[in-house]
Amino acid sequence: MSLISLAVTLVVVGVLLWLVNNYVPMDGKIKKILNVVVVICVVIWLLYAFGVLNRAGEIRVPRV
Repeated sequence: MSLISLAVTLVVVGVLLWLVNNYVPMDGKIKKILNVVVVICVVIWLLYAFGVLNRAGEIRVPRV
């Protein structure tokens, strides 16, 4: 995955989350839960994209 596609994806996710937060009427608690879930999903996706997590869910630690 290229760095440009990674940045574009993060920008799109951020804009969509901003739109939902500003224009969809929801309770504040539900918005917080939604934000936390999206952030956790994006962090896990980034860990897969950079190869920190592999498909089996094991964490690879680089050798020094």
